[in-house]
Amino acid sequence: MSGVVTETLGLLRLAPGEPGPVSRELAVEQPIALEYNGVSYAVMMGTPVDLEDFATGFTLSEGLVAAAQDIQDMAVAEVADAHIIRITLPASAAAPLLDRVRLRVGEGSCGLCGIQSIAEVLRPLLPLTARTTATPAAIARALRDLGDHQPLGRRTGAMHAAAFCNDDGAIVTVREDVGRHNALDKLIGALARSGHDPARGFILLSARCSYELVEKTVRAGCPLLVTISAPTSLAADRARDAGLTLLALARQDSALIVNDPHGRFSGGTAQ
Repeated sequence: MSGVVTETLGLLRLAPGEPGPVSRELAVEQPIALEYNGVSYAVMMGTPVDLEDFATGFTLSEGLVAAAQDIQDMAVAEVADAHIIRITLPASAAAPLLDRVRLRVGEGSCGLCGIQSIAEVLRPLLPLTARTTATPAAIARALRDLGDHQPLGRRTGAMHAAAFCNDDGAIVTVREDVGRHNALDKLIGALARSGHDPARGFILLSARCSYELVEKTVRAGCPLLVTISAPTSLAADRARDAGLTLLALARQDSALIVNDPHGRFSGGTAQ
């Protein structure tokens, strides 16, 4: 699966011009089911490319294992208009896995229903120990180059990108998906599988900065998150709680300093 399909669509002219059919590449979006030790855990809507990276990053982000090496086996199966990823975890992960499954069963369509779910969402994060050494020039470089690393985004106009950059701003790895969370999980998984240390660089996202993206970045051990769109209030709070340096609304000429705990960019202290 290439992640795109080509369809012939009609063209509506809103200014003078000839209407007619156009060939357009669309981003593929389909259900991706994750099963752990034979137990159905989650169904995510995403783009079916880099699925091993996605499953690895999702497993790490969910806290089901501490390292990619703890995943004993993984198999990807394509079914009708969907994919199933079957993952085998060690016996030591069985109890936490079942606890998480029981919690997910209690989650409603709103995503968060009940005291248990709320407590789970707001559970404390381990504070980051790594500090970024990136400079404003490095961030500007990464922003300038990101478009060159988004082949699916250029073809479809419907993909989020998550990039890992070294502290000089050179883009090391990029993953794309129709879902911003999926793109970041794929990136985290790719870094874990390749042995890249997330503490030695920063993550750049093309998406709005929600709290989940902050938490995934913190759990990966990356000290700096840069997003092209704005953060939510909870994302800002969680970044401050964990000591994550967070820059948002990043453009070539400016970025919003949401949290700068070590005074790297503001010259001050944690906000």
